[in-house]
Amino acid sequence: MEGTNPLHAGLACTCPRCGKGKLFSGFLKVAPTCPVCGLDLSAEDSGDGPAVFLIFILGFTIAPVAVIFGLVTDWPVWVHAVLWSVVTLAVTLGLLRPSKALVIALQYHHRRQGGQKL
Repeated sequence: MEGTNPLHAGLACTCPRCGKGKLFSGFLKVAPTCPVCGLDLSAEDSGDGPAVFLIFILGFTIAPVAVIFGLVTDWPVWVHAVLWSVVTLAVTLGLLRPSKALVIALQYHHRRQGGQKL
């Protein structure tokens, strides 16, 4: 099998083929080519998948924690609004890049042309 493990490449934000070159040239901008193996990454697009996955995952994890925390503490509502907004934003920004890289790595790993893997 050509390419590295999609999970490792995705979490490390590296090239899905060699696992060594940087996948991104900016925060979320995919590099045009891998600087190590030369893989053309210009056509790679993860779409809205990573953002949607994070919305569902974080919605099901942070919302119940926030509700339980709100029932246990006696803080004003505005403190909870600020606290959970900051927590949600920080976790989203922290996970958005690796989740986009994981989707790109999985797309590369499962892509076929003419019955052959790329």
